[in-house]
Amino acid sequence: MTDPISSAGNPLVKRLRRLAQRRHRQAEQVCVVEGIQPIRQAHEAGWGIDTLVVADALVRADSAHAFVDLAERDGVRVVRLTAELFTRLSERDGPTGLLAIVRTGDRSASPPDRPAGAATWVAVDRLGNPGNLGTILRTADATGAAGVLLVGPTADPWDRATIRASMGAVFSVPVTRLDDLAALRSWAREQDAQLVTTAARAEHTLWDVDFAERVVLVLGSEQEGLDDDSLAEADLAVSIPMTGTAESLNLAQAATVLMYEVWRQRVAAD
Repeated sequence: MTDPISSAGNPLVKRLRRLAQRRHRQAEQVCVVEGIQPIRQAHEAGWGIDTLVVADALVRADSAHAFVDLAERDGVRVVRLTAELFTRLSERDGPTGLLAIVRTGDRSASPPDRPAGAATWVAVDRLGNPGNLGTILRTADATGAAGVLLVGPTADPWDRATIRASMGAVFSVPVTRLDDLAALRSWAREQDAQLVTTAARAEHTLWDVDFAERVVLVLGSEQEGLDDDSLAEADLAVSIPMTGTAESLNLAQAATVLMYEVWRQRVAAD
């Protein structure tokens, strides 16, 4: 075994630093994933691993050692770094010694196949925070949503903060990009899905609505929400019941409440 890389000037290290920028991730169609759980999720879901980066001195979990051994047997490129250099590249407080460059291709360029039966999608318009996007993906996975729709300019699903917040769900939940809300409306019609938005003064609460049919839950940006024209495009607006002094939930919280209510109703109906 060769000595681990210790130089910040190494081409792979420079590449990892470049991939912190969205434009370089898009150009290479790859992302950087840290930690055994999301790396293994990507691998098991069929996403190819370009390079596995290991700092042996930091790897503690037996499952991580086993995964590295499997990757080497399968011919995956495995590169070792010193613990010091790996820690400088890590975005975690306690690095676990495992990074992967994962091939993303362009899976979000076109909508996924139409699912059968009742289905739920979450559409986010101009979402800016990658952590919020990751949380929405994680909840979509937990509640069996058919996918997440990114409308207009949004946070990058392949940002390391998104991947971390999603706990690897970004590799299992279909993500589709749409240009604007008009494109979303057209897409929803093709899916025979109802567009449902939230509004503080909506006539109905989400508890009043029967979510038995196909539905797209639409949320606006963190700062601006949806404008009046966008709200008018929706089939239905609902409010989220609240008590206390807070005027609203943040975007990820609202999405979570909506997804769980839809799922709760469908589980109860089965």
